[in-house]
Amino acid sequence: MKTWAPRKNKNIRRPKKTSAERHRRETTHRKRLVALGMSEEVVSKLNGKEMRTLIRRPKKTASAAAK
Repeated sequence: MKTWAPRKNKNIRRPKKTSAERHRRETTHRKRLVALGMSEEVVSKLNGKEMRTLIRRPKKTASAAAK
């Protein structure tokens, strides 16, 4: 007969997202957007979601910033 063995819970072993990592990611996103040609004043007013949408298409963002 088979004996029942509990499965390992992989969710416990998964690393948690920290606020320090989030801050590091957002600062690199800001630097990337400034390097693409956006002004620092505009970039400082963006939230995280807006930054991620702009980084998805860098050519489009760079051409829009050049105008």
